[in-house]
Amino acid sequence: MAEITAAAVKALREMTDLPMMACKKALQAADGDQEKAIEILREEAGKIQLKRSGNDTTEGRITILSSEDGSQTVMLEVVCESAPVASGEDLVNFSNACAAQLLANPEVNTVEELLALPSTQSSGKTINDDFMDMLNKIREKIVVSKIARSEGPTGGYVHHDGKTGVLFQASGETADAELLRGVAMHIAALKPAVVNEGCLESAVVQEERDRLVAEAKSTGKPDNIIDKIVDGRMKTFFTEQGVLVYQPYAVDDSKTVSQALAEKGLEAVSFSRWSIGD
Repeated sequence: MAEITAAAVKALREMTDLPMMACKKALQAADGDQEKAIEILREEAGKIQLKRSGNDTTEGRITILSSEDGSQTVMLEVVCESAPVASGEDLVNFSNACAAQLLANPEVNTVEELLALPSTQSSGKTINDDFMDMLNKIREKIVVSKIARSEGPTGGYVHHDGKTGVLFQASGETADAELLRGVAMHIAALKPAVVNEGCLESAVVQEERDRLVAEAKSTGKPDNIIDKIVDGRMKTFFTEQGVLVYQPYAVDDSKTVSQALAEKGLEAVSFSRWSIGD
């Protein structure tokens, strides 16, 4: 068996940030081979993952990254067991690296594909290698739970605690970063249910319109006036139903979200709102 020197243990400790004793045991099992020792440590991380697989992951963080021209935005959720881990440097750095690779590789649409990408932190490694190294160090259940992306004029917003994130997509020629982020922030705060009235159940919308028409007709007003009255009241109904484009814009409630977007030649297309623990 090869002699395991203190220098070799220290070198492995500096590479993995794991306890000295764990590094020494891995080197002993690997007969002094540093790369093999690292693989052994990763196998240990897999055992930790299996052992803690039934634990609840009610904490975590959401990370969002947009391209400079606003043509792409990605969103990533990583969940874990405890709040200190969720806000810790290791998870923050890992999440940021994942988001950067996700943005740089638009063909990637699953967590598995993301984890197979090359590491941005260590040459010759994958993101999954970085993940297992982090798991071995932290020793609690951590899961890269989901990813999302949008294209076109798009933007996002993450709340300061990292627990709520919004991905917003619009259509139009100009990607106004401030407005797109503002609408994403509005969605995070106001929690709309759908992006526009077309996303509501048509039978429910028709039932409400029929009710309002009957109510307006009972006043004896002419049909052209009735149509205007009903259209106005339907806007109120859509707002109450949580339709994004009809809501007063949180940044400037003198206009609706739809009006704020229209001023920049944009229309709302879709959004995703994630919250850790939901």
